[in-house]
Amino acid sequence: MPGTRKLGRDTAHRTAMLRAMVTFLLENGKIETTVTRAKEVSAMTEKFITIAKVENLHNKRMAMAFITKEDVVKKLFKEIAPKYVDKNGGYTRITKLGPRRGDAAEMAVIELI
Repeated sequence: MPGTRKLGRDTAHRTAMLRAMVTFLLENGKIETTVTRAKEVSAMTEKFITIAKVENLHNKRMAMAFITKEDVVKKLFKEIAPKYVDKNGGYTRITKLGPRRGDAAEMAVIELI
């Protein structure tokens, strides 16, 4: 279930970080982050791609409530979601990169397939 990891932050900070990362992933198609953050972002992104597969007012409002940029929501509904109409999940890929130099945190790249 998305949103169960605390990621060492209080609720407001964690929600803001996840909103920003999901928006950035949908906007650019690829981000580099830690493995645990990537897993959370992957779950949230897949949830919103599934919502965007059916284009109606309620789904658009749910996406607008979480995604921080209106242009990204339009891109989600017009470009990203139509690619995955025949697919039931598995819209993102997480590739592990190895430890980060400063603190040895396990790094990963998350991208849309």
